[in-house]
Amino acid sequence: MADQRSGYSTTSKTTRIVWGAMFAAIICVATLAIRIPSPLGGYLNLGDTTVLLAAFMLGPWLGAAAAGIGSMLADIISGYALYALPTLLIKSLMAFTSALIYHALKGNRQTKKSTVRSAFVAGIVAEIIMVTGYYLFALLFLSHEGSAVLTIPGNAIQGAVGIAGGLALLLALPNKLV
Repeated sequence: MADQRSGYSTTSKTTRIVWGAMFAAIICVATLAIRIPSPLGGYLNLGDTTVLLAAFMLGPWLGAAAAGIGSMLADIISGYALYALPTLLIKSLMAFTSALIYHALKGNRQTKKSTVRSAFVAGIVAEIIMVTGYYLFALLFLSHEGSAVLTIPGNAIQGAVGIAGGLALLLALPNKLV
């Protein structure tokens, strides 16, 4: 049952927290499962597929918390602690923004076409946030624009995979989990 004011499910607070924690764990595992090292010290991964899914299914606040925490934990576990804080901020902002866009565009329409269109647009905005965020971090950290620019192609590829995978997962799962 959906709350008429927010459009989100009215399941119990405890249930929503459990879903948020489960998504944080899923995001962490998806990020760690397949890692392709980048020459600049980071790595390409499948985490964005589940970051977007969390945003679409949990909404802006809980989706942002799950995305930021799960992604940050993956960086810490995999030895990239230097990226942990930027990842927390970037992935949280990605999820928050994409959830707002997705739910605003989709509204009450429950069609497959509205779901695909809304998720695609929201995913593009989220991945622009990701590419820009990591570029800015590299620019500040590496202190050389040429090195920071080199992060863009890999992050763009990760973003494209994230959009395709997140959309595929969204279409494969029930419309509302929580």
